[in-house]
Amino acid sequence: MIINSLILIIIGLSGGLVVGSGFVAFLAVLGIIPRLTQLTKTYQFIHVYEWAIILGTVLVGWASLRNSLLFQSELWLIPIGLFCGIFIGMLAAALTEVLNVFPILAKRVGLGEKILVLLMAIVFGKIAGSLFHWMYFVNH
Repeated sequence: MIINSLILIIIGLSGGLVVGSGFVAFLAVLGIIPRLTQLTKTYQFIHVYEWAIILGTVLVGWASLRNSLLFQSELWLIPIGLFCGIFIGMLAAALTEVLNVFPILAKRVGLGEKILVLLMAIVFGKIAGSLFHWMYFVNH
């Protein structure tokens, strides 16, 4: 019984170290945070970005290990979902900016001079898909 618990502890810590190392390597190698501050012209807040990612990762990791219930109004889900969406969107935008995905895609599909149209199609498609998912699958 004790050996099984020790094995589970070692596996859990090893998995956490692997995932954490991969996340840090992803952010560091691709230079996501500096590029994000460069695009938003907020380089003076780079330490705020770094601490927000560190604290957010630690707090959400800790909260996911607990079965805690917050007896709050459902309206709190609106800003939480908004901030999560902003984070994922900015991370995806920084990644595509670093890898130059959109210019290459625009040239391949023949929309080199209309890259704004391509970006807006992706944005509105994501919004429509998310709204359809939440209105149809989640509320039924």
